[in-house]
Amino acid sequence: MYAYLASLLGDRILAEDVTASAFERAFARRRSFDARRGSERAWLFGIARNAALDELRRRQRTAALAAEPTEEPVHEQEGENALRRAAVRRALASLGARERELVALKFHAGLSNAELAKALGTSESNAGTMLHRTITKLRKACDE
Repeated sequence: MYAYLASLLGDRILAEDVTASAFERAFARRRSFDARRGSERAWLFGIARNAALDELRRRQRTAALAAEPTEEPVHEQEGENALRRAAVRRALASLGARERELVALKFHAGLSNAELAKALGTSESNAGTMLHRTITKLRKACDE
């Protein structure tokens, strides 16, 4: 959940606070979980997403959500990997906030398309279609 929030918020320290807040909210609302509506994982990531959006509103941020938290400097022998990561970061930055959120939920949070749909409040087929289009756009941006 922390990796998802860090990529969504673009601030590692803020992501720590929001992660803690999300778990506090989940604990307080644990009786409201309904397995018929989705998995526990999707429920938790929905709470985390709402906590992040609440924090962004609270801070009145107008900038777009960050593509990915900054990384530590890499060693020279990792030059090729560093170039690939930089290309992916640039490609992620070129995506819209909703598209970056899809990528973060799918790959940082590891949600299935069904869980992704529940977290976003859309149908599973729509979530799959949006994800496919986003990944296609991301690959094209990486190739450029």
